[in-house]
Amino acid sequence: MRVIEMFVRRPVIAIVVNLALVLIGLRAVTQLPIQQYPRIESSSIVITTIYIGASAESIRGFVTTPIERAVSSITGVDYVESSSVAGLSTVTARLKLNHPSTVALAEVGNRLDQIRSELPQEIESPVVEVQRADRPYATFYVSVTSETMTPPEITDYLSRHIQPRLSTIPNVQRVGLEGARPQAMRIWLDADRLAAFGLGASDVEAALTRNNFLAAVGRTKGSQVQVDLLANTDLKSVEEFERLIVREDASRIVRISDLGSVELGAEEETANVRHNGKDAVYLSVWPLPGTNEIAVAYALRAMLDSIRPDLPPGTDIDLAYDGTVYMENSLKEIGKTFTETVLIVGVIVFLFLGSWRSALVPLVTIPISLIGAAAAMLLMGFSLNLLTLLAIVLSVGIVVDDAIVVVENVTRHMQNGMSRIQAALVSSRQLFTPIIAMTITLAVVYAPIGFLDGLTGVLFKEFAFTLAIAVIVSGFVAITLSPVMSAYSASEGGHEGRYARFVNHSLERLSTAYGRALDVILGLRAQVLAFGAFVCVIAVPLYMFSSQELAPVEDEGFILLIVNSAPDASLAYTAGHMDKVQNIGKALP
Repeated sequence: MRVIEMFVRRPVIAIVVNLALVLIGLRAVTQLPIQQYPRIESSSIVITTIYIGASAESIRGFVTTPIERAVSSITGVDYVESSSVAGLSTVTARLKLNHPSTVALAEVGNRLDQIRSELPQEIESPVVEVQRADRPYATFYVSVTSETMTPPEITDYLSRHIQPRLSTIPNVQRVGLEGARPQAMRIWLDADRLAAFGLGASDVEAALTRNNFLAAVGRTKGSQVQVDLLANTDLKSVEEFERLIVREDASRIVRISDLGSVELGAEEETANVRHNGKDAVYLSVWPLPGTNEIAVAYALRAMLDSIRPDLPPGTDIDLAYDGTVYMENSLKEIGKTFTETVLIVGVIVFLFLGSWRSALVPLVTIPISLIGAAAAMLLMGFSLNLLTLLAIVLSVGIVVDDAIVVVENVTRHMQNGMSRIQAALVSSRQLFTPIIAMTITLAVVYAPIGFLDGLTGVLFKEFAFTLAIAVIVSGFVAITLSPVMSAYSASEGGHEGRYARFVNHSLERLSTAYGRALDVILGLRAQVLAFGAFVCVIAVPLYMFSSQELAPVEDEGFILLIVNSAPDASLAYTAGHMDKVQNIGKALP
């Protein structure tokens, strides 16, 4: 008790301790990451294998099935799903919650090395990457369209100039090219011409391999200079490829131009991306997990504004999808709700305490408790998200309880003739144990939510612990600062104003009426118990037939359509039908 009395006898200590708590909390608020939902360690290992020219059935039998069998046996895998289309195999291994993705990634690499001999030699090396299972898509998508450049030229321009600049934005993990078409030299062979010259496609491939060559062969030195020797038969233009010799004998020379046509185009087209009906290439921007995505959004918008003046003529760059818009709107609504909550609590406290000076004590507890809870949130690795902010809003009406009890008790003692300090000391001694009990009880009620297993527990852990921490901090404020504030905010001698006397008189009348009603109810014990049993019984079917969902469905302002075409459908066929879907969407109001 001596420590508690020290805060009353030395008010400066109580003020300094709580002020330090506020300053630490304010520092923590500036460092807390801002996200839509709490960070969930839910990852997927995606294995992509390209087998050009193979059918979907061949891909499934010779590529997808062996990889599935190898991946499904590693530790930490929850389940495996796969997709086999013509020329492409995709195997996705979903990891269990909080399983380290780096360990799983190493195991997948080892298993793929073990089964490499079982896979066809013609396939490209499998590409393995880690993706967030809770968000398989990027937070931002930047579209680039041009009236003067083709998609391959846009891809080349973005990879050289734009992608590196966006990668320098702070807290950006990676910037990808979606729907990219890297430039490639396309050689279209005429089967009749090949047969006429007695050649095959393999002869053309061998000629390209022999002649399109770049290698460092050594170095020569003189008395004054040294020169690096480079064997370079690298071909760069369409004309150079057309003049490439495929066969040469005593009578004739056969060039690629004699066997077909050459054009500068794109690599194998596997995607067709458009923006507002125009061919486009997208840049996907992936922020680092746990970072402040809204700050990344501000930096990305500023970077795009600086890039636009430097774009080639006829080229437009636009932020096609911004996942933080919904997040910003949600945070604004929560801030509005928080302000309304504080005002409502303040009005209610004033109406029932009868004095604005007495109401000031519990109102001061609100910012100290919430800001102090922010320091604990940063220490525990939490973030400012929709659930933690919801906990903060809910805690506004809870953290004032202890302070209200202290104000009432100090005022009562002063009305009985005690001085300010004496009333605060006696109240601190009397309420120390009840306040500790109240605080622990409330914290224990909310904390178990954070110990649930599975996705629900991971998702609502920050909500439960934030609420419990705010309650604990309010108890600390009620023990240290509230007695001193109550003593100096109450009127000397416990005198009450006219409105305070009216409130207390009304509450006394209400208490008397409640006592009379309680006497009547105690005479009807059987009926009351029967009604309570009826409510308990009817709650069971109400719970069983209630709809269930992890979180309320919210309108985020966009519509996503997924259309599956036939496995053997070409890209042109699918794109043509998607144009019809787009036209239907554009016709909607």
